[in-house]
Amino acid sequence: MRNARELLLGYTSNIRHPDAAAALFAEDGAVELPYLASLGIPHRAQGREKIRAFLVDLLQAVPDYGFDSVDILIDTPDQVFGEYTVERTTRDGRPFSQLYGGRLVAVNGEIKLLREYLDLIRAARAMLPNGIADIPAPEQRT
Repeated sequence: MRNARELLLGYTSNIRHPDAAAALFAEDGAVELPYLASLGIPHRAQGREKIRAFLVDLLQAVPDYGFDSVDILIDTPDQVFGEYTVERTTRDGRPFSQLYGGRLVAVNGEIKLLREYLDLIRAARAMLPNGIADIPAPEQRT
């Protein structure tokens, strides 16, 4: 049975392979990037198929998406916290540069929850059509 560290390293190394990455999750597992909600971007995917679709969408936006480094900072059998970096270019030619923080919870050798944090200004510049000008006002956020 895989522990939390092995699952996080498996996820980060398989990020370009949505089927393989999604298969690491429990049937009801979830990926959450809670602060993306403030940009009006979907911030939670639950269930293997939705996680796979989330990753497919990410790869459409950033075709060569992948993690350049992964540093494990806290490591227990059931939970791990790491930081991982991405230095890529979006399909529109914008820089996509991020330092993620991710907490993974493992249950029975599968990912139950992966909650990630990222720099929202960099995300908005890379992913929104008009960059930070497209950040919705608080009353427009869902």
